Amino acid sequence: KNNNKSKKYIIEYISLVLLVLLINSLLLNILVTIGINKYISKLLVELFLFILSFIVQKNIIFNEKFNIKNNFEKLYSIFIVLLTIYFIFDTFLISSSYQKVKNIKHEINSTNETIITNDTYEDNNIKINIKTYYEYETQIYLVNIFINDPSYLKTAFAKDTFGKNITETTSEMAKRNNAIIAINGDYYGVQEKGYVLRNGVIYRNKSKNNKDLAIYKDGTFELFREGNTSLEDLYNKGAYNVFAFGPGLIDNYEIIVSEKSKVRKEQNSNPRTAIGYIDSNHYVFVVSDGRSKESKGLSLYELATFLNKFNIKTAYNLDGGGSSTLYFNGNIINKPSSKGERSISDIIYVGY
Repeated sequence: KNNNKSKKYIIEYISLVLLVLLINSLLLNILVTIGINKYISKLLVELFLFILSFIVQKNIIFNEKFNIKNNFEKLYSIFIVLLTIYFIFDTFLISSSYQKVKNIKHEINSTNETIITNDTYEDNNIKINIKTYYEYETQIYLVNIFINDPSYLKTAFAKDTFGKNITETTSEMAKRNNAIIAINGDYYGVQEKGYVLRNGVIYRNKSKNNKDLAIYKDGTFELFREGNTSLEDLYNKGAYNVFAFGPGLIDNYEIIVSEKSKVRKEQNSNPRTAIGYIDSNHYVFVVSDGRSKESKGLSLYELATFLNKFNIKTAYNLDGGGSSTLYFNGNIINKPSSKGERSISDIIYVGY
């Protein structure tokens, strides 16, 4: 209504818009980080900013009596308070992503401090780094895991029970076991045969002549054929966990699947889950998206080729498709293709 001061109004209003955008992003980040649902957080932030914007416009921008020079002291005080609040939240609450550190295995924390960001975890025993790639028209999540003791690499059953048709989601199992990071296992419950050895206990020793993965107490991996060795012999050699999905992807640094390799009658491109061994107490989890517009999915050969770039000695394919799930620090990192998590029989996780 006042053409003489229209430029002043425009400058102040644009400044308010930028301030509102900054506060919006900051508050949303804080509320989601501390565990409030993202939709509820959005509603609360927008309501607060609507009121704040109205007050600023009414009392400052479109208030003829307001004079910046006379109120500089008040504005400066408000600025200092807001800046202080920001630095407090930035220091103690807001998560940040950091780049992968080279030679991580030699730099595990020597203090008792626990450091957690959106894609890393570190304490004095465990170090985890999640890195995202986009290859073969597919989003792929590669997790480097360094642990001081192989006993931190664990497994768990749905509802803590071995049996048929006993299922839970990966996140339910992970939360109950205080997992730092977890992936789906081999979904043993949909098979009548296949070796099942978990956390040092033999549950099923019926062979289906599959190529399995044995994880030993010292943390090393071995691929073997069920028909060529008994589960009891493996147990006596020190095997602690055995998975019977497959196939093996890499053995002794060599890719052991072909471009035509499939899991039974599945389609060629799928969401995938795999586990790999690099060297002493250095492991990888890998999960890929698939069956979506954003991600096509991987063949077994594409998955093995991707993993082969990271100097992995042994890698094994776990249950994929709708089961493929990566859980980290209370959240699902990937985009499961089952319109939400699929309930499964078991998980592999890192924790205490």
